[in-house]
Amino acid sequence: MSALWPLAELVKATGGSGGEPWCAWRVEIDSRKVQPGDLFVALKGERVDGHEYVAQAFAAGAIGAMVEHKLDVGGNQLVVKNCYAALDALAKYNRARSKAKVVGVTGSVGKTSTKEMLRLALSVHGKTYATSGNYNNHIGTPLNLANLPLDAEFGVFEMGMNHAGEISHLTKMVRPHIAIISNVEAVHMEFFASIDDIAKAKGEIFEGLESLHPSPPPNGEGIAIINADQGYFADVANKLTFGADAKADCRLLEYKPTVSGCEVSASIMGKKIDYLIAATGRHWAIISLSVLACVYALGLDVEKSAVALADFSEVEGRGRVVRIAAKGGAALLINDSYNASPASMRAAFTKTGVVWQAQGKKGRKIALLGDMLELGETSAKMHSDLAVDLQAQGFDKIYCAGKLMKNLHGALPENMRGAHAADAASLFALLGGVFEAGDVILIKGSHGSKMYKLAGDLLEKEKFKDAV
Repeated sequence: MSALWPLAELVKATGGSGGEPWCAWRVEIDSRKVQPGDLFVALKGERVDGHEYVAQAFAAGAIGAMVEHKLDVGGNQLVVKNCYAALDALAKYNRARSKAKVVGVTGSVGKTSTKEMLRLALSVHGKTYATSGNYNNHIGTPLNLANLPLDAEFGVFEMGMNHAGEISHLTKMVRPHIAIISNVEAVHMEFFASIDDIAKAKGEIFEGLESLHPSPPPNGEGIAIINADQGYFADVANKLTFGADAKADCRLLEYKPTVSGCEVSASIMGKKIDYLIAATGRHWAIISLSVLACVYALGLDVEKSAVALADFSEVEGRGRVVRIAAKGGAALLINDSYNASPASMRAAFTKTGVVWQAQGKKGRKIALLGDMLELGETSAKMHSDLAVDLQAQGFDKIYCAGKLMKNLHGALPENMRGAHAADAASLFALLGGVFEAGDVILIKGSHGSKMYKLAGDLLEKEKFKDAV
């Protein structure tokens, strides 16, 4: 197996200079994550200058460092004019030499989960590389693209944004053969005038579509995979649709939840397929349809991929169900603390009800909710409006954390109010002895609300047991 980045290729891609020949196996921007053989890229951020960590990267085993000026720390150094531009150049160069079929994923909610499900569904057909974690922005995307293995048969790249024009830049770098938009929801409303504007920004992913086949259009065009239940992107020519809508190319026929997952019946381009997913929630069934649509578009065995989905479970912090100790026995904790929007909140409320029913309708339904951020002028109302959904789902107690969640706390009936705290850490201090055997507990909030820390504290305090 040859190294991903011989010096000669690095120089050709970036126009930099690097001395005697050497080879890098991987590209990394965080000195704390450097592995032996890595190329460390010394990016200059607003608060941190990567040049100050080059020595640390070499100590961790980096074979070389990409820098903007020669440093007196020894080691192999590739000197470039600008490390950000050079990282982009590496990404574009690596994409151009790759023979992989490339899939781009975006959407308001569920991008990372879609990406992870695609990784699983495509891996049964060949070597599959996918975006690491949620590295999906102007730095994470080129970093992941620069690390696309030369022998990968499939590449899956998640693209995120909170401003118009950002996905346009990323997709022209990734140049996907297939582009999936999972959904369009009221997320990042602080930066957009309307949901239609969000849809327009998400639709930028189509600007980078690359021909899937060498033949002329329409067969030679890249393929868009879009959510038929929402009605956006109807004018896109070469597309496959997914959802519960009767006209969807890949349509949900039946969804049956279980405590440990769900059973799905679907029509994929007119062929009925039954399969299992080890994740609970109707939204997982919908996501799986977009994944199987992609598999079909690539000309692969859809049933083989559907069978593989039985091994898919929620990403940590995105809905995984775990058991925790509680008074009188065990409770179920739904850790959906990574991020939040009005749409994903409502989906999580529904999932809580499904889990509660599947485990025998024992105990109470409890929610620990943190602020939803970047919602703009309507933020207060979007928080208070959740009270209607929580009542409809029959929640027993709601515990709120944060300034914005005070709006929800005030909108709840008195009997549903658990407590309100200034932040996640303060809320944790109020939860001692609250949970009882049979309770189903949801934790959710935007990343900035730090509800993920509360989830971690609870799992540690209550002696994390096992995934359901």
